[in-house]
Amino acid sequence: MEPDSTTPSRETRGRVVMLVDNGVKGDSRVQKAARSAADAGWEVVLFGVSPTPKIQSWKLGKAEVRLIPKPAHLEPRRHDLRRPFPRRPLAYRSPQVASYRVQAAKAWRSDLAFRQAAAKAAQAGHPGKPSAGGSKARLIVPRAGAKVFSKWVALRARETRNLQKARNPLTAPLDRTTTALWSKLMGERAWRRLMPNLWDFELAFAKHIDDFKPDLIHAHDFKMLGVGARAAVRARAAGRPVKLVWDAHEFVPGLPAYHGRWLPGHVAWEKEHAVFADAAITVSPSLAEMLKDGHGLKELPAVVLNAPVMRPADDEVEGVAPVPDLRAMCGIDADTPLLAYVGGISPVRGVETIIEGLPSLPGVHVALVSVTPGKMKAVASTQQLVKKLGVGDRVHFLPFVPHWQVPEYLKAADAAVSPLHHLTNHELALSNKFFEYSQARLPLIVSDIKTMADMVNSTGQGEVFRAQDTEDFVRATKTVLADPARYRAAYDKPGLLEGWTWEAQAEIIDGIYSRLLPDRPKKAVSEKV
Repeated sequence: MEPDSTTPSRETRGRVVMLVDNGVKGDSRVQKAARSAADAGWEVVLFGVSPTPKIQSWKLGKAEVRLIPKPAHLEPRRHDLRRPFPRRPLAYRSPQVASYRVQAAKAWRSDLAFRQAAAKAAQAGHPGKPSAGGSKARLIVPRAGAKVFSKWVALRARETRNLQKARNPLTAPLDRTTTALWSKLMGERAWRRLMPNLWDFELAFAKHIDDFKPDLIHAHDFKMLGVGARAAVRARAAGRPVKLVWDAHEFVPGLPAYHGRWLPGHVAWEKEHAVFADAAITVSPSLAEMLKDGHGLKELPAVVLNAPVMRPADDEVEGVAPVPDLRAMCGIDADTPLLAYVGGISPVRGVETIIEGLPSLPGVHVALVSVTPGKMKAVASTQQLVKKLGVGDRVHFLPFVPHWQVPEYLKAADAAVSPLHHLTNHELALSNKFFEYSQARLPLIVSDIKTMADMVNSTGQGEVFRAQDTEDFVRATKTVLADPARYRAAYDKPGLLEGWTWEAQAEIIDGIYSRLLPDRPKKAVSEKV
């Protein structure tokens, strides 16, 4: 298919555009949604953000992935484009100018040093000729000038850095006042002033969406909600009744703020565009309730869990190595107690709690399935903690495996751990790892973040400990390891694990599409010859 083709390549139930604000490859939920929708007979194009200035495209089963370049022309904040006077009168007007001046000063002094060295080398009989004006005496004044100029530039560059450091958080009294003022005056339209770079998504994707002429737009998360809503409005105005599905992965007010305008800007963006959605999807019942109340939605969003694929397609498994033996990877036998953790390592994920508990859990090993190809600061920090506590022989840093292999890979463990800290979005969702652990039929040891703790307590599949409390983690771990069969028995409940699969979640998504487009019933779809 050509990048902007509008000619269907096969008979389908309708055209679906999916939107996501990342490069797709690291987002298993989005990949699963696109693949399963295409398998259900929809013609799916998944638009993501290209890491290069060129469009990238590949197939994901029967779905097409298309990454679009997104220039960040509106990324600089307005104050970055203003002169620094009067806050820092000596600062340069931008960090780019400061960097240029610093480099120019270095170049001048380097050239003067070369001229003097060339003259000295020539006098010693080496090849070449003295650089013009290279004698030591004749360079006294230029070198003095270069030294003064370098100090002046360094001062101004330092002032520029200090100004940027003060400006970047956007939390100074003046910044807070203007943020509050714009929010008050413009309400849900305030993102135009607070986060104008959101326009960059709209401007990058609009033409590609419009050219595809979708019947339904599935916008993943808050940034692409606005892009999808605007595309749907344009189509509706042109006489095409496009449907919009909003897939809310997170609770925006509970996200960490990168600066003083980030949260109010994104909250306003989501608020303005949520009303255009024909249906909403989210990741947990508690978040569904909050979204309905917060945005005045007509109906409760459907819950589509972050459950694993249990029946991967042939093209997914083709050429992929068999599932590794977890215990062999750790170098331990079947009788050694083994805890498993899957996922990224960062301070709020609580891996340190596991490591700090090991001295009180003699003989227990931990498999951290967390290692990415590139170096990560958080992983290095955890490795230092392991070394400090002297438990390096019992902590195993292992690489990720394809998402459909995770449950089978983990089955050899005795229990699995989810030690998340208390953050709003942690409290509201059931993570990928929860369902991966469950499909591996592992007893769980989870921190007391609300949604996950409530689920574990209701099913009896594990023990709950106080987040960031090492002593309580040790207690919960000892309890689980003393009688793991008791917790594994929870998975025998009829229908429990069957409902915690992506195959079951895909039926929910297809049901929403079918309800919004009732003239596109599910049927056997044959490829055009």
